[in-house]
Amino acid sequence: MEDGTKEDYQLLERLEHRLHTDYVDRLLEWVQWNEGDTGYRISRFEHSLQSASRAYRDGKDEEFVVCCLFHDIGDLISPYNHSQVAADILRPYISEKNYWIIRHHGLFQGYYYFHHYGRDRNARDRYKDHPWYDDTVEFCARYDQNCFDPGYESLPLEFFEPMARRVISTRHHDTP
Repeated sequence: MEDGTKEDYQLLERLEHRLHTDYVDRLLEWVQWNEGDTGYRISRFEHSLQSASRAYRDGKDEEFVVCCLFHDIGDLISPYNHSQVAADILRPYISEKNYWIIRHHGLFQGYYYFHHYGRDRNARDRYKDHPWYDDTVEFCARYDQNCFDPGYESLPLEFFEPMARRVISTRHHDTP
């Protein structure tokens, strides 16, 4: 890399820009790839739509709604640390607060089921003094654990697409 010229890096920047132009399309495709049998009463695709629909209907801001839509996108890549993967995918475009919520939701969600595996359901309490602890508890309670309802009418993915495009078009963090 140290031998690269300014022109080399300008070319790379143009190529990376092209990759970014269809980034939202790829994210939306990845959400749809979660369609299919999961062992739950609904697909993870429908789970994502329910999460985003509930957040939207509760009057949450667009960024939060988009985070709900994409909060489990990491399952495709790494199921055991899906929250960290999803958070890192979204990090350049979301606030520190939403990043923290998405990054930690897997651990916080464990409150609802860890005890069935002999694990500590209160493992999330190690963050009890964190300023976004309660927000993450609320995320899991209102926009995750309850979003496996086969009777819930979710909004379609197309409804969220413009929101996703707006949120993903603005970088919040300086990333390489």
